[in-house]
Amino acid sequence: MLLRVWGHKWPVIAAILGLVAASYAAFQYLEGELVPVEIVVRADLIETVVASGHVESPYRVEIASQIIGTVVSVAVREGETVRQGQPLIVLAAEELLNAAAQAQASVAQADANVRQISELALPQALEAHRSAKASLLSAQQVFGRTSTLMAQGFVTRAYFDQVTRDRDVALTQVGVAAAQVRSARSGGSGLAAAAAALAQAKAGAAAAQSRLGYTTISAPRSGILISRSVERGMVVTPGETLMLLSPGGDMQIVLQIDERNLGRIAVRQTARVSADAYPGQRFAAIVSFINPGIDIARASATVKLTVVKPPAYLRQNMTVSVDIETARRPQVLSLPVSAVHDALAAAPWVIVVEDGRAVRRPVRIGLQGNRRIQILGGVDAGTQVIPATSDVAAGARVRAKAP
Repeated sequence: MLLRVWGHKWPVIAAILGLVAASYAAFQYLEGELVPVEIVVRADLIETVVASGHVESPYRVEIASQIIGTVVSVAVREGETVRQGQPLIVLAAEELLNAAAQAQASVAQADANVRQISELALPQALEAHRSAKASLLSAQQVFGRTSTLMAQGFVTRAYFDQVTRDRDVALTQVGVAAAQVRSARSGGSGLAAAAAALAQAKAGAAAAQSRLGYTTISAPRSGILISRSVERGMVVTPGETLMLLSPGGDMQIVLQIDERNLGRIAVRQTARVSADAYPGQRFAAIVSFINPGIDIARASATVKLTVVKPPAYLRQNMTVSVDIETARRPQVLSLPVSAVHDALAAAPWVIVVEDGRAVRRPVRIGLQGNRRIQILGGVDAGTQVIPATSDVAAGARVRAKAP
């Protein structure tokens, strides 16, 4: 008998397997499919707007030459940190050195003229004034005697006229000598003119020295050199940007925010930022500016954030990811975003496990975080919800698989 059954073993095995499959199918039908579920729980919920942007300083300093010149040396490279006053570019200075020396010689000459008037011209003018007054006195005495003799008829008219001319010449010489004394004294026109010439020469020397100083272009502020367009041997002109400096200190993040999220963004909101190069190191920032205009091509607005304490690794134009906290709700009913169907539509809904079946329930939602969403109504705490990614249809028999 056993041998007879063994001879038909394959039909028997097939029958047994069919019986097992039928039993499992019946079990599945009666008990329902085993599906993973999410539980409605209370939790702190934070709503954020996520965006990507880049780092830049609030302003950048363009470094240029103030004179035409040939570059002799460039002391720094892109990416280097420089301190205020550090030489960056040196221009050829021979011509300006000669001009400065010539200007200094003009100062020396003008100073010598002032001293000459004070030390030599004034004494000479005083002596000439005394001599002229003595000559005038003598001429006046001769004129007095001659006038008496002329009245008595003892001198000729020609002699009298000569004496009169001598007196007038002496009087004129006294006036001229007095004017020279006044000119040579302090406040006089001669000394004033010499002093003005000295002041003009000093101003010219200072200007020449300043132009000579322009041959060394120094850093106006401490910071990082982010670009350089100058090399040794180049001829530079005034106003031409040679380097671009990012001043140290303040940093800001520049984002493009989708206009649909603008209603959720406000100045002074806090944010957490991470650089793509250092994803594990996050730092704080604060929303400081929201552009009132919209970029119509990208349907976005520019938003700027001030970095509270810039980390040492932060660099110009770094790409960063930003989470701006727009709202916070403590201990509210919530579900994972993946558990809610049509979360962005007007009538969101979920599929819950109820009495062994999948049941569709409309829900009201509130704050939406990155991972969880607030539930305002439709389900209670502890409700088992089937994720929206599941293909379980409403009405199907199901068994909940605890998360």
